[in-house]
Amino acid sequence: MKPPLSSLQQWMHNALIFPNQTSADDAALHVEASSRLGAAQRLAIYQRSYIIRILSCVKDQFPALCHALGEELFTDFAREYLEACPPQSYTLYDLGRRFPDYLEQTRPDREQAVRETWIDFMVDLAHYERQLFVLFDAPGQEGNPYANEHVPDHRLRLQPCCALGDYRFPVAWYYHQVREGNAPPLPPQEQSLVALVRKDYMTHTIPLTAQQHTFLTRIAEGKSIEEALRLVAQRWTIPIESVVDSWNAPRGVRKRWVEAGFFIEGMGAEEFQNKPD
Repeated sequence: MKPPLSSLQQWMHNALIFPNQTSADDAALHVEASSRLGAAQRLAIYQRSYIIRILSCVKDQFPALCHALGEELFTDFAREYLEACPPQSYTLYDLGRRFPDYLEQTRPDREQAVRETWIDFMVDLAHYERQLFVLFDAPGQEGNPYANEHVPDHRLRLQPCCALGDYRFPVAWYYHQVREGNAPPLPPQEQSLVALVRKDYMTHTIPLTAQQHTFLTRIAEGKSIEEALRLVAQRWTIPIESVVDSWNAPRGVRKRWVEAGFFIEGMGAEEFQNKPD
């Protein structure tokens, strides 16, 4: 009696992910030999091709990290990651989802009192590249209007394809240097706050000050523009008039971010409360 298809699929999945755990006898039970190759040899062709393809996909999702580590060391890390965290989805989109956290959890200095800064950089770089990859294919505002400068503050909302980053190193700078074909050195430790925004299918990384990062974080939490400006003034002990002036200046933050596609137009609080059910 033949096993059900689901059992055969599960066996093949395990044989590809864990090739060292598949014996020749087991292969012979599931794979037919040919006139030139035995069952285990035929299976090995798929096993080698599969891991090469998967490793290539991980590299494509983390090109700057691969450059920073060097291809040989990156491949070792990626191979260990795939063995510990095998793919769980039918799509390769999720392949690198757990990679940054895996690097943090398995870092070689995790038992040391003093952490290695270069490992911190690699972990942050992996997080940044993963966020970029997610935004590349995330639901966005394309095909719908963005807010323009005439939309009042109480109707401004962050657009759906926007993310904030807080890193210990200038990972965005390093990433773009690598993508431009340069060979940048590992940068010194320095906090890097950024906003990642996709507009018209182009993702942009925009550097932020600490005050701007606080402001956008509050907006992302659902605060209004007015509330967020007030909270920035309180958090950084800045006169509220100065914060509002910076927001509304002719070439100020508001105008630049509206042009960059940060915002869409939404309902004000009163409109939302009064809308019919």
